[in-house]
Amino acid sequence: MLSDKQIEEIQKITGVKNAFLNDESLEECSTDETPDLSCRPDIVVKVENIKQIKELLKYSNSEKIPIVPRGAGTGTTGGCLAVCGGIILLLEGLNKIVDIDEKNLMAVVQPGVITGNLQSEVEAKGLFYPVDPASLDSCSIGGNVAENSGGPRAVKYGVTKDYVCGLKAVLPDGSDFIYGGKIVKNVMGYDLPGIMIGSEGTLAVFTEITLKLLPYPAAVTDLLIPFKTIKDAAHTVSSILLNKIVPAAIEFMDKNCIKAVESLLERKLPYSDAEAHLLIQLDGMDQKETEKLYEKVGKICLNNGAEDVFVADNRPMREKLWEARRKIREAIKPLSPVKRSSDVVVPRFKIPELLDGIYALQEKHEVRIFNFGHAGDGNVHVNILKENMDDSVWQNKLPAILDDLYKLVIDMGGAISGEHGIGIIQKKYLKRAVGKKELEVMRAIKKLFDPSNILNPGKIFE
Repeated sequence: MLSDKQIEEIQKITGVKNAFLNDESLEECSTDETPDLSCRPDIVVKVENIKQIKELLKYSNSEKIPIVPRGAGTGTTGGCLAVCGGIILLLEGLNKIVDIDEKNLMAVVQPGVITGNLQSEVEAKGLFYPVDPASLDSCSIGGNVAENSGGPRAVKYGVTKDYVCGLKAVLPDGSDFIYGGKIVKNVMGYDLPGIMIGSEGTLAVFTEITLKLLPYPAAVTDLLIPFKTIKDAAHTVSSILLNKIVPAAIEFMDKNCIKAVESLLERKLPYSDAEAHLLIQLDGMDQKETEKLYEKVGKICLNNGAEDVFVADNRPMREKLWEARRKIREAIKPLSPVKRSSDVVVPRFKIPELLDGIYALQEKHEVRIFNFGHAGDGNVHVNILKENMDDSVWQNKLPAILDDLYKLVIDMGGAISGEHGIGIIQKKYLKRAVGKKELEVMRAIKKLFDPSNILNPGKIFE
């Protein structure tokens, strides 16, 4: 608990109007998108400028007060929750697109900029920021950097770290960190931004981010391909890649997910009785070449057991297809408000083996598991549903399911998180996936940046 004096000092820094102690604000920041998880802060503060961030961190460091940076709160591992109490630092007010540099193909943004808004702004100038998390209409760039977010287009274009060219941040003692800028090459010593990207708010508070842009593709086509079996869909992904074709996205959805979205949207989806869908996006700078490519991909799919190939070559049709994909997480909630989601990743040619293993776990543990995700880069979102299961049964059963799932993934040479991070809910499993020495190095980095352990404590490490 904060003392009255500490609260008064915090209010002096942010102004009373930006320091919230009411139940509504505290409750709102007690959760993110992680089901059945809540951690109540002592105070929520909204900053209006970088000077306030520096003063808050300096004061928190001197008083050993935990302080948790929070963007849009769309994470799914509890990464922005105040597990140790203290201060929630809202960065939503720092939401300016500072510069879109068309000559250097760069954008400079503040951390509170919504990802979808940035995409729209650069697209209007014929440019392209490819990183597209499912929550792009609500998640923030700062949160994307903190989690090293990916998305469907990662198979061709990579993830957030592949676009960060410069970072400005404030360290836990209130000092500045400035590295890189509008340059695409930089080997001046260690890759310090690389250490911060994906650090889940435990090392610094981002204040400005410089991102690389690309020319916007002239031609984009999406293919929706239904399959009678999940195995056929999984093997088709391998066949496409073996043919040296790298689509912008290859998304996988099983029948459970398809039916859940159909119910949420209250409209019939194409081929909704199929056991699995692949949603494939092809893009390029030439319409004719893209057409040849989707004809080739279509033949590969049909040769691998696809029931049909639905082509969406105009924006309204494409947006309808992607609406279904992006609504999956929301569609599962009414079926089971409590669930455990894991975003495991394996070498992409092991996707068929991974899915076989997951469905075997479903039978073994007698639970429903909904699967979807980025089949093109080996990243599958595994959703284990509690449904009407008794709480005590769920609490006993879930650890055994996760033990089996993570063993399956690690034995395949995979990782327990591809893009959602470790946060609170996965930290007990990190030591199984990362070596002892590697964990020691991570802890040493945390101690070097944040010796007082004030910045987002209780995350990543047990």
